[in-house]
Amino acid sequence: MTYNVVVLTDPRYINPQKTSDYINNVLLEDHLVLEALQNVGLKAIRKSWDDPDFDWSSTRFALFRTTWDYFDRYQEFSKWFQKASSQTQFINSKQLIHWNIDKHYLMDLANKGVHIPKTIFIEKGSEISLKTAFNKAVQVHGFRNDLFVLKPCVSGAARHTYKINSAEIENFESIFKELISEEAMMLQEFQDHIVTEGEMSMMLFNGEFTHAVLKIAKPGDFRVQDDFGGSVHEYTPSKEQIAFAQKVVQAAPELPIYARVDLFKDNEGEWALAELEIFEPELWFRRNPSAATTLAKAIKSRFF
Repeated sequence: MTYNVVVLTDPRYINPQKTSDYINNVLLEDHLVLEALQNVGLKAIRKSWDDPDFDWSSTRFALFRTTWDYFDRYQEFSKWFQKASSQTQFINSKQLIHWNIDKHYLMDLANKGVHIPKTIFIEKGSEISLKTAFNKAVQVHGFRNDLFVLKPCVSGAARHTYKINSAEIENFESIFKELISEEAMMLQEFQDHIVTEGEMSMMLFNGEFTHAVLKIAKPGDFRVQDDFGGSVHEYTPSKEQIAFAQKVVQAAPELPIYARVDLFKDNEGEWALAELEIFEPELWFRRNPSAATTLAKAIKSRFF
């Protein structure tokens, strides 16, 4: 059996024995995408990325959707990714995904005129202390907030993401030392408006905006992810916000077939990019099922 597209998930979402609202949402989102691909005449199937029995050369393309265990199994995933990429093509492309997995991509976008929050990167194996890194951020990059966020350059679901007050840096030195020995990290100025106004997620397919949501952190937290109690709301963006999102995807090394642009108002009151997600973002198809059809049509028109 050969396929046009395989929709990729992770093993937790293949015939789960127990369900929850979260799992049901995953299954619904994947179903909407799979059905949309089939409705435009493509032969499509859904598989876990680590399926040991599937022949990846039997599909022309693989579409990353809910592979949300990759950052916990990153070495294993990386080996699979390299092997599978020699047998099939990815949507988005291998090159684009490789670029987007590591948040150093933010500097590439900044160099193309995309406004990002004040950020410094600390490379794996650096001997610098967290206090010295923060002082450098204040002196060189203009951090003006005593609060900052520490997080890995390769991550998801707010893994090892810490909100730190400069007066409490010593309490985080040991965890920072442990983390920086294993992976590159980044410091960003804490953004007050994310707490007070939330973060907007804009969905774009082949550069076309379809819908948006507003993500708000629970009281007392700063992480907007629903994993940490954040809530998601309907949102109608302004023309300025849509234009910002389109500028972001146009600045990528190639135009992504699908993308989620997360933006917020920074401490100076300007729209800024939180993240550009073009690997395996949640795209909230359940809030706009027609967007799955937009994705399917974009795939068919570009590749078939």
